[in-house]
Amino acid sequence: MILAKRVIVVGAGIIGGSIAWHLAKAGAEVTVIEAGEPGGVATRNSWAWINASWGNPETYFRLRIRSMAEWRRIDREVPGLEVSWCGGLTWDLPPEQLEAYAVEHIAWGYGIRRVDRAGALGIEPNIKQPPDFALHVAEEGKVEPLAAAKAFLTGAEAMGVTILRNSPAKWLEEKNGRITGACINDGVLHADEVVIAAGAGAATLLGSIGLSYDIGAPAGLLVHSKPAGEILHTLLQTPELHVRQTSEGRLVAGADFAGGDPADNPRGAAAALYKKVQDMVVGADQVELDFHTVGFKPTPGDGFPMIVRSQSREGLYIAVMHSGITLAPAVGLFATAELLEGKRDPLIAPYHPDRLLKVK
Repeated sequence: MILAKRVIVVGAGIIGGSIAWHLAKAGAEVTVIEAGEPGGVATRNSWAWINASWGNPETYFRLRIRSMAEWRRIDREVPGLEVSWCGGLTWDLPPEQLEAYAVEHIAWGYGIRRVDRAGALGIEPNIKQPPDFALHVAEEGKVEPLAAAKAFLTGAEAMGVTILRNSPAKWLEEKNGRITGACINDGVLHADEVVIAAGAGAATLLGSIGLSYDIGAPAGLLVHSKPAGEILHTLLQTPELHVRQTSEGRLVAGADFAGGDPADNPRGAAAALYKKVQDMVVGADQVELDFHTVGFKPTPGDGFPMIVRSQSREGLYIAVMHSGITLAPAVGLFATAELLEGKRDPLIAPYHPDRLLKVK
């Protein structure tokens, strides 16, 4: 009889949830360790845009496109993900840069359509000052991040995954150069493989075994309105802010899709940001600001994901990235294939964690 591989997943955000769900579906024995409540920190504070937009090389574009396809696949398999393919309308670059992005990504196969003022208003009638030139990508989407993470975890639990809530991992257990488990308040949990999907907390945890990676955690401010009727139909990426509407009717906006740094005055920054929303969106001036959030975005030093096994320690798999929302379903699929079958997808080959390993 072949025993199921035992895997610990540290982190119950959308990346950890996807990995746990895919592993369980493939027959692994999985335990998820979460310092707080399921949903993590970065996930619940995400603007949650599913895209393969500008600013990245073609290798990363291909990974993101694949994951967009995986979102459509997994949305049919996991109840409660709440994915909406509402499209994105973008004009957050100067016109010449916007055109260069269009030329490049159209050549790569991205479904970009150029629109003028009338076209922009046809897509999103509630823009007060529509742009003269914008790009529309109908295949982009959004997801309610906390609901999606919980949907993955609920599905994983239904397949036998154990989720340990409010159980921070204190350190990783190591024996003869191999990671054999993780220590929590109740003692050491042992496993054949340990996956680090702890977002901004990954650096400290990896430091417990003497590994220092270049991982930052910049702050990101998002404002959330009170629920309202339908105001926006699509995601808007404008020069001053990015804004969308949630499934419960809240307008959510950040200085960019990840949210800007509020410095030492988050309340004041939130009020100023929401005023921009009201100045830009018809009907938003009738909707009050409800609350703001400040999340800490796990960001590898070069901006690209850290995915796949560490060559520095056996039994250790690292999955830390800033684009967790877009990449979650593909990362879950690829991590499972590597952990259980030893198969590494070529799309994640450029993102080996050890490229960012600091040498003492």
